[in-house]
Amino acid sequence: MQNTVPDTRPRYRERLSPSLWLLVTVALAGPMVSLIFVRIGSTTFALIVGAAVSALLVLGAISVTPVVRVEGGVLHAGRAHIDARHLGEPLALTGEDARQARGPGLPARGWHLIRGGIDGVVVVPNTDADDPVDTWTISTRTPDRLAAAIRAARA
Repeated sequence: MQNTVPDTRPRYRERLSPSLWLLVTVALAGPMVSLIFVRIGSTTFALIVGAAVSALLVLGAISVTPVVRVEGGVLHAGRAHIDARHLGEPLALTGEDARQARGPGLPARGWHLIRGGIDGVVVVPNTDADDPVDTWTISTRTPDRLAAAIRAARA
């Protein structure tokens, strides 16, 4: 008997989390907050409040970042998703080609999930004639792996 249950395992998953320098910058708000609370209460209280603010801001910055995943024949990029059968051949770009695709070469009628600090980009044409979006441009740290996952989901 054949297995008729579709494969729903994630083929690819990546959280587009902020860079370390951005997280350090966000965490620096904690010491500033603790300076405010030094005048109100004790030094220990101010340090605890500052550390809590830093931790909450860093966790918040990480938790609101979008996730790119290919799962069950569907490409999810943040809150958007598209069935892989509507996608053409993905193009994995790095370096100067990725900069061109993110900047001057970015299509006006495309859907974009671009994150600063992430060099790689995958550009995927949309073959659905009823969809007004021509291409999907997605930032990724591993463009070859994402392109391979999209190809596998299309097959």
